[in-house]
Amino acid sequence: MSEQTPSTPPRTAATVSRRRFLQASAAAGGGLLIGVALRGREHVAMAATRAEAGFSPNAFIRIDRAGDVTLIMHKVEMGQGTYTAMPMLIAEELEVDLDKVRLEHAPANDDLYAEPLFGVQETGGSTSVRGNFDLLREAGASARAMLVAAAANGWDVDPTTCHATHGEVVHAASGRRARYGDLVDAAARLPIPDDVVLKQPAQFRLIGTPVARLDGPEKVNGSATFGIDVRPPGLVFAAVCACPVFGGTLGSLDDRRAQAIPGVRQVVRLADAVAVIGEHTWAAQQGLAALDLRWQEGPNARLTTADIFAALTAASTRSGVTARNDGDATGILARSNRKLEAVYEQPFLAHAPMEPVNCTVHVRSDGCDVWVGTQVPTFARTAVANATGLPAERVRIHNHLLGGGFGRRLEIDFIARAAAIAAQVPAPVQVLWSREEDVRQDMYRPAYVDRIAAALDEHDRPAAWSHRIAGSSVVARVGRDLMPKTFKVLRAAGLSGLVSMIRGVDIDAVDGATDLPYDIPNLRVEWVREEPPGIPTAFWRGVGPTRNAFVVESFIDELAAAARQDPVDYRRALLASAPRARAVLDTAARASGWGTPVPRGRGRGVALLRGFGGTHIAQVAEVEVGTDGAVRVQRVVCAVDCGLVINPDLVKAQMEGGIVFGISAVLYGEITLKNGRVEQGNFSDYPILRIDQSPRIEVHLVPSTAPPGGVGEPGTSVIMPAVTNAIFAATGKRIRRLPVKDQLRPV
Repeated sequence: MSEQTPSTPPRTAATVSRRRFLQASAAAGGGLLIGVALRGREHVAMAATRAEAGFSPNAFIRIDRAGDVTLIMHKVEMGQGTYTAMPMLIAEELEVDLDKVRLEHAPANDDLYAEPLFGVQETGGSTSVRGNFDLLREAGASARAMLVAAAANGWDVDPTTCHATHGEVVHAASGRRARYGDLVDAAARLPIPDDVVLKQPAQFRLIGTPVARLDGPEKVNGSATFGIDVRPPGLVFAAVCACPVFGGTLGSLDDRRAQAIPGVRQVVRLADAVAVIGEHTWAAQQGLAALDLRWQEGPNARLTTADIFAALTAASTRSGVTARNDGDATGILARSNRKLEAVYEQPFLAHAPMEPVNCTVHVRSDGCDVWVGTQVPTFARTAVANATGLPAERVRIHNHLLGGGFGRRLEIDFIARAAAIAAQVPAPVQVLWSREEDVRQDMYRPAYVDRIAAALDEHDRPAAWSHRIAGSSVVARVGRDLMPKTFKVLRAAGLSGLVSMIRGVDIDAVDGATDLPYDIPNLRVEWVREEPPGIPTAFWRGVGPTRNAFVVESFIDELAAAARQDPVDYRRALLASAPRARAVLDTAARASGWGTPVPRGRGRGVALLRGFGGTHIAQVAEVEVGTDGAVRVQRVVCAVDCGLVINPDLVKAQMEGGIVFGISAVLYGEITLKNGRVEQGNFSDYPILRIDQSPRIEVHLVPSTAPPGGVGEPGTSVIMPAVTNAIFAATGKRIRRLPVKDQLRPV
């Protein structure tokens, strides 16, 4: 296993024009400020102005007279390591020690902080590093060049005879040195460099090294502040309960017993929910339990999981919108007498982050403060403005560390509800959902039914492939409800980003199905939109590739079994045009001991994926199935090529966490409905893998010269089919419906 960052060709930052240049100005109180714009496909830069005049940059480096560097972060940390990897990029090119870089949360502002891959200020889609790799390095390199020039001017020497190191500029010939803090005022008066040369990989001293996480100590010692930890003066607490049937409303309410409980301040009624306000959480929770509630359950009161899957199954038999159509897959399949067909089902999934969703809001006549951990601060600001009637510019979002996100904190429903409650409370109020409310009022990973078929050639390889996907469209809801203006612009420009519908196709729903690494000459993928009545659906860790990898890699395994060929060899024969995919497959197979004997009752399964901006990943799972049908994943070997590696420890940690997250889903994860109600409510009936159930995990980084790809989600994406394919190897039983749960128990 290599942890060395591979060499890549040297590159020079593009020439800076009036539309695209780095901004230098004197920071308030003196200093150098470098701003980087993150909007648009060109990463347009900001005009030079003075910070004390009120200029707010998009994303920038601030260097003060003490030499300390501040990176204003438009991304949020939710465990993925962003607050270590992104400062590494700055520190590398700026030539400062990493412990000299401080972080501040960026305010909510799409005009200044929009992520170019999305068009809005957002953290998700495994994009933080890959979307900002060049930007942050260019910012650091430009600042370094200006500081060197300032020192050279003061010493009356050629700048090329000076170099920067550890926060100082050095003139080797004379031995003179100057701290950055002593140079910032002079540097701020210099012209912007027309171009800067970025380091070659051989010159990296930070990038590619296993630097310890900067946020680790405060999370260990308890000083880290998450959204749930904020305590503004005068804070009161709200326990909330929403109608258990989606689409229902509040009927009658008798709150006399609740009002009599010591510490209960008031009871707040909303159209579909009720909240009890207390001086502390215990009073609020006790007051909520004492309410006499009646709900108007509405049209979904009799809805069941069986109803939803019946509708999805029917939808999967209808022709859909074409997402990809190469060759004549339909015709070849119709004429073939050598074909396989399968139907796969995947359930609703909850996010279940360790920190339940929560939001603290203080509504005043002159404005509103919101303390929350959110992946979408501008959406949060809009939601609060709509709920309170305040103009958006009078809503201030204080973003915090997230105790898990997985896509849940891409949503603003809990923020809007907190604002609506706080609008009726004359004090700052923290609205904290119970674990049960968090699970039962989640916005779920959609349920899907997939129909897939392949016609085989004389070598038993797929000559034609047809994949029809039926399910809910998260992208359509996001585009309609949360970002209609951006949605419209992206469509008009023909840009997919990660949040658009192209020709009526939800590109997330088909992601991982349309871009297979395999050589299949005739390929057709269709999308059928089928919305479950009343059930809110949302992105979930791994997004589209997670669920499509299960279908694609399970079916590839079925084809290999039908051909009586080894699953690794079968895949390898289809990867002539995908050398990076073949390399991770070979690495995972070799490291796992693929082909060597395993004990009775065990099996190995393999799965492969290309996605997330060019990341390639293969996993081999070794699974044991007991005589009682219980499944235990004993070992997972993961090989990943995510392009240039910034911090190998962060990559490994994300693979390990993603694998555990995915095993939880494949073995246990399922949200079901009965009489319109979600049946699960806590980790007792929506289990997460426990530490004593976790397998041994080995992560192997495959050297690559490609640009950085995403790492936050790929680990989750391929573990599900790797596990179910291993179950087939151990038992001969093919899993086409998730979760595995009780499917293997003896009758």
